[in-house]
Amino acid sequence: MSHLDPDDTTPLLRDDANSDDSQDGDYRSRWRSIRVMYFTMFLSSVGFTIVITSLWPYLQKVDSSADASFLGWMVAAYSLGQMVASPLFGLWSNHRLRREPLVCSIVINLAANIYYAYAYLPKTNNKYHMLMSRAFVGFGAGNVAVVRSYVAGATSLKERTGAMANMSACQALGFILGPALQACLSFIGENGVTVKFLDLQLNMYTTPALLAALFGLVNILLVLLVLKEHCVNEDGKNIRSINYTSEDTVDVLDESVETIDQVAVVTSNVLFFIVMFIFAVFETIATPLSMDMFAWTRKEAVLYNGIIMVGIGFQSILVFFLVKAAASRFGDRPVLLAGFGIIFCGFIVLLPWGNHFPKIQWADLKNNSLVSQVSGGSLVGNGTVEPTGCPYEQTWCQTTPAIYLAQYISSDFLIGVGYPACNVMSYTLYSKILGPKPQGVYMGWLTASGSGARTLGPVFVSHVYTLLGPRWAFSLICGMVVLGVILLLSSYHRLIAYSVRHGRIVE
Repeated sequence: MSHLDPDDTTPLLRDDANSDDSQDGDYRSRWRSIRVMYFTMFLSSVGFTIVITSLWPYLQKVDSSADASFLGWMVAAYSLGQMVASPLFGLWSNHRLRREPLVCSIVINLAANIYYAYAYLPKTNNKYHMLMSRAFVGFGAGNVAVVRSYVAGATSLKERTGAMANMSACQALGFILGPALQACLSFIGENGVTVKFLDLQLNMYTTPALLAALFGLVNILLVLLVLKEHCVNEDGKNIRSINYTSEDTVDVLDESVETIDQVAVVTSNVLFFIVMFIFAVFETIATPLSMDMFAWTRKEAVLYNGIIMVGIGFQSILVFFLVKAAASRFGDRPVLLAGFGIIFCGFIVLLPWGNHFPKIQWADLKNNSLVSQVSGGSLVGNGTVEPTGCPYEQTWCQTTPAIYLAQYISSDFLIGVGYPACNVMSYTLYSKILGPKPQGVYMGWLTASGSGARTLGPVFVSHVYTLLGPRWAFSLICGMVVLGVILLLSSYHRLIAYSVRHGRIVE
C-alpha cells in the first residue's frame, strides 16, 4: 500500500524506534518473540537448502536405479509434507499456545534429518528411504504457517511490511547459509569418515543433514525459553486472543461482522502458487541442468551451484532492502508486478540458442574406455572415471543447443531479483487482506498452496526436462508467468488491505 505507512522507517531486523511504547517491557517481549519467529524461518530455509545441491549426487550414490524423474519426486516430497502439515499446524495455532505446534514440528524435522543421514544404510530401496525422510522434513517445515500468522498478528499495519521483509531476509540468510555450508562440507568428500559405534558415515552428503538437526535443537530451546504469545490490532495496541498469555492487556479483540474479501484471498493464493512453482522449477533443475550443459562432475555441481546459490542469497537480502523502500514509495502491488516481469526475463534468457551443442555423455564413456558392452540399448561401464555431459538417453541432447554459462549466471541473477520481490509482496499483501482476525488457518492455506507448487513444480520440470529438454520446460514457465501477470492485473483493484476495504484507512 503506497500511503499506509509513510513514516515507517523500520530498518531490517530492528524494532520500530518511532513506536510510543518502544521502551515498554511488553513491546520488547513482543519483538524478542518475533525474532524467535525470524530464526525459525531462517532454520526452515537452512533445512531445505543445506542438502538441495547435493540431493541429486547423493541419490545417485545410494541408489543407482534413481533417475532425474525420481529427483523431481524427491524435491516434491518436502513440499508435499509441508502442504499436508501447514493447515493442521495453522489450525492448532489458532486455538492453542503457538509453542506447542512449533516444538512438535521442529522435533519431527530434527528426527527426519537424522533419518536422511542414515538413508544409505538399508540394503535395498534406499531411494524410497530418502524420499520418506524428505517428506518428514517437509512435514516439520509446516510450521512456516504458524510463523507467518504469529508475525502478522503481532505487528501493526504500519510494522507489517517491514516485519515481513525482515522475515524474508532471514529466509534469505538461510538460503545463503545452507548452500554455503554444503559447499564447505563438500571438501569432506564422498567417503568421509565412519563413526563405527553409531554405524554412521560422515561425508559431504550426510553431515549437512546432521547439522540441520543440531540447528533444530537450538530452535526448540529458543521457542521454549524465549517465545511469549503476543497479539496487536492494526494500530499496534495489545489485544487479547485465545493464545495470548500477558495479564497487562486491556483491549479486547473486536469480533465485527466485517468480512474478508474471499476473491482476493483466492487470488493471492493462486499468485503465491505461481511464484513458488516457478522457483521450485528453477532450484530443482539447477544441478541436473549444469551437469548436462557444462559437463560438471557431481562434486563440481555441488560446489559451483552452492557458490551460485550463496550469491543469489546475498543478492536477495539487498533486494529486501529495496523492496521495503519501493513498497513505501510505489505500493505493494506495483512491486509484485515488477517482480513477475523480472522473473519472465530470467527464463527468457535461459532459453537455448545458437549452434553449439552440449557434450554427450556416451562420447565421454567411449573416450575413457569405460564401455564394456552395449546390450539391449544400455551402456555398461567397467571403469572408475565418472561420466560427464548430457546423458545419451535424453534424445534432445543431440538436437537442442547448449545453454552457455553466461546465460545460466544471468538467469540466476534475474530470478534472484524477481523471486524475493514476488515472495515477500505476496504474503505481505495477503496478511493485509486478512486484517486483524486470526490468520493461522489462512496462513496455513497460503503455505499449503506454496507447498503444492513446490510439489508439482519439481515433478513437472523433471519429466518435461528429461523428455523434451530445456527449451520446452522454460517456454512453458514463461507462459505461466504471463498467466500470473494477467491474473494480477485483472484483480488489481481487490488486492487491498482489510482496513482500506472497510474505509478505516484511505489508500
